[in-house]
Amino acid sequence: MTDTWSVAERTFTSRLIVGTGKYKDFEQNAAAVAASGAEIVTVAVRRVNVSDPNAPMLTDYIDPRKITYLPNTAGCFNADDAIRTLRLAREAGGWDLVKLEVLGEAKTLYPNMRETLEATEVLAKEGFLPMVYCVDDPIAAKQLEDAGAVAIMPLGAPIGSGLGIQNRVTIRLIVEGASVPVLVDAGVGTASDAAVAMELGCDGVLMNTAIAEAKDPIRMARAMRQAVEAGRDAYLAGRMGLRKYADPSSPLAGLI
Repeated sequence: MTDTWSVAERTFTSRLIVGTGKYKDFEQNAAAVAASGAEIVTVAVRRVNVSDPNAPMLTDYIDPRKITYLPNTAGCFNADDAIRTLRLAREAGGWDLVKLEVLGEAKTLYPNMRETLEATEVLAKEGFLPMVYCVDDPIAAKQLEDAGAVAIMPLGAPIGSGLGIQNRVTIRLIVEGASVPVLVDAGVGTASDAAVAMELGCDGVLMNTAIAEAKDPIRMARAMRQAVEAGRDAYLAGRMGLRKYADPSSPLAGLI
């Protein structure tokens, strides 16, 4: 059977979501998306070209009829700006499935959870389906879900850091306590990081810099696809238990 996942009654096969920033051009971005097998791409509403019809546009390279666009609020530092940005996105493209992020400050790009929770409540009441970037805190994650988040997206490490998942315990606790999809968002640097996220039981992984800033983005996109698939298989297989001491593969009893 095909191993699918669903968010807000939309079903996907790929568990890898790819960003659309930092690539050298739209051609490279489109090639990376194809290599990754991603079915969803995030788009920073505040940075997208909507006013110059003569300039190249992302939609010329990544077909929104084939790939789901997920407008996000990158660059927003308060609830009001994030809400306004997503209202504009809905007016422009009719999108209701969106990615909400409200940043606390520019150095760490950590989320401001008070503003994030406020924005989630408002957006959900207005009919939006917010997938929400948040701290790796199981209590905050549950509060967001109760406020109307259709997916919880805890950071693995600071955005663009490539440090990998710094706290596996809290990610696992978020997964265990959630009744909506959980996707690691931010901090992935290489394929093994993506595999770890999936081995923890996450429904998916979102990344941008790890692919866009690789020396060979297309090859890295392919590696990330394979890592997500391998990590998911390992999670479903059920890993062996941990032991304090060695346990021989061949029994020591009954030797000749």
